[in-house]
Amino acid sequence: MCGLTQGGHRRESARVVLCYGDSNTWGLDPATQRRFPREFRWPGRLHAALGDSWQIIEEGLNGRTTALDSVLLPGRNGLEYLEPCLDSHAPVDVVLVYLGTSDLADRYAMTATDIARAAGRLATLVAQSAAGVDGRAPRPILVCPPPLGDTTWNDDWAGAPGKAVILANRFQAVAARLEVDLIDLGEVTRYSAVDGIHLDADGHAAAAKMIERTLRELFPTTAARNG
Repeated sequence: MCGLTQGGHRRESARVVLCYGDSNTWGLDPATQRRFPREFRWPGRLHAALGDSWQIIEEGLNGRTTALDSVLLPGRNGLEYLEPCLDSHAPVDVVLVYLGTSDLADRYAMTATDIARAAGRLATLVAQSAAGVDGRAPRPILVCPPPLGDTTWNDDWAGAPGKAVILANRFQAVAARLEVDLIDLGEVTRYSAVDGIHLDADGHAAAAKMIERTLRELFPTTAARNG
């Protein structure tokens, strides 16, 4: 059974995880430039591993940045869309913020510190929202992108490798300052050498496994919360 919570949010029996990211959450295959099937994408793998006591919402968009408008595509500013996204999917228990890869492109002129701080702004927005159960805030989790793949870079990405090597360090500093959880995908995988900026099938599998382990540690029970 379900019941309405304060603020009109409906309390569900399953824990709800919002996967908020870019093309690596959407599931772009670096080899074909098409979309991986759901069962290959890390959110789909995550749902298969966690089971029906968890609801996994895929909110990936190609080219999405942390907090900047794209000169190439509309609607890619992650900060601008996050609040309506939270309201759309409320109530949400956890928000995985996996952004920062697109920001490495030279067109954005972002340093590694800038990118980590911008990702932190999204985590703060989640922590201050009322999009959780009973109008509380969902739990934000920052997901640091893994190292770039070893590939040949075009002019628009020439500066990315230098920034990417210190990105995890900057994410760690921001997560510690904000006291939010951090998942560093660089501990288990790296981007494909095909294009340098996207997970291959093995990368999606590794990411899903690490995220699954973190969620099980943070939420050791998924008992119904209907009271």
